[in-house]
Amino acid sequence: MGDWWYRNILEPGKLPLLLALSAFVVTFMVTRVITRMIRAGKGPFRNVTPGGLHVHHCVPGVILMTVGGFTAIAGGRTGWGSWVAAVLFGMGTGLVLDEFALILHLSDVYWTEEGTLSVEVVVMTSALAGLLLCGFLPLGVDGLTEDQQANRLFLGATVLFNLLLAAVALFKGKPRLAVFGMVVPMIALFAAVRLARPASPWARRFYAHRPRTRARTIKRAYRHDRRWGGLERRVGYLIGGAPSR
Repeated sequence: MGDWWYRNILEPGKLPLLLALSAFVVTFMVTRVITRMIRAGKGPFRNVTPGGLHVHHCVPGVILMTVGGFTAIAGGRTGWGSWVAAVLFGMGTGLVLDEFALILHLSDVYWTEEGTLSVEVVVMTSALAGLLLCGFLPLGVDGLTEDQQANRLFLGATVLFNLLLAAVALFKGKPRLAVFGMVVPMIALFAAVRLARPASPWARRFYAHRPRTRARTIKRAYRHDRRWGGLERRVGYLIGGAPSR
């Protein structure tokens, strides 16, 4: 365990990434618990409204991201300063992305159907950061044997091919499958070879003059949303809370 920790976390300089990801996830979870308590009128927490102005928690999030980012740039990737900067940046990112939908719409949609987009963005961000942490950047490690170098080259080629499949899936309007396909190659392959979503850039580019194919994509998207849309919403509501009626 000690050798793995040194070779895969410490030597490549991934400890700040681990700290940032941990702070990001914990901050998001704590924030959602607190906001749900405020919404229910339970506990000691209340909205911050100095002078009647509702200060959203993305505001301190931006401040933490700014401080953490500039501290990391100034201090480099090693030492306790980089660890502190990583934690600050992760906390700030968690606060900001928790209100991603609010920033996108420039309106307080936190407890609406549109507000569930924030949960999806947080999940996708966590998955991407987890990919970087779990060795999907097989660089920056010294002292490898010939077998280890060959394994790293094979891993690198596999990752590049899988990223290509994930990019195709993203172009086909399947962002969630694209992200999780980076972890499980079969998911990326499945998403890349299947028909695109009707409103995706792929469909607009390649299905514009193929009415039969476009009709199939619309029919398939309708069936998919009817079958899985409810489950996806319930999972999102479980994580972030159900929207207000």
